[in-house]
Amino acid sequence: MFNEVAFSGYSVLDQNEARQFYEDIMGLIVEDSAMGLELRFESGHSVFLYPKIEHEPAAYTVLNFPVDDIDEAMSLLIDRGVEFEFYEDLPSEQDENGVLRGKQSGHGPDIAWFKDPSGNILAILEN
Repeated sequence: MFNEVAFSGYSVLDQNEARQFYEDIMGLIVEDSAMGLELRFESGHSVFLYPKIEHEPAAYTVLNFPVDDIDEAMSLLIDRGVEFEFYEDLPSEQDENGVLRGKQSGHGPDIAWFKDPSGNILAILEN
């Protein structure tokens, strides 16, 4: 019953700005839906984005992008204008580029965080 087609979603402040970011910066397939946008992934998974006038971004990561090479992915995103986030309360420190090198420190994957135009926290991570 619940195992068929579940999906997640989160709000954005400006649907057109979100479309441009997710298509042009992230290179994702973005489709219009009846109530917002749908991010489509090659795996068949999708994420729903819906406009919300009083949008408040979550204080946690809403979408993770697994990558084969975090440094290469960061370089690509930086070239496209993405700025990475630095946080104080992590289990180990981030490097000068903003990557928490979790594999070296025994704290999970290498991971770096950034935000979409609505302030939603996204991450790239290398296992």
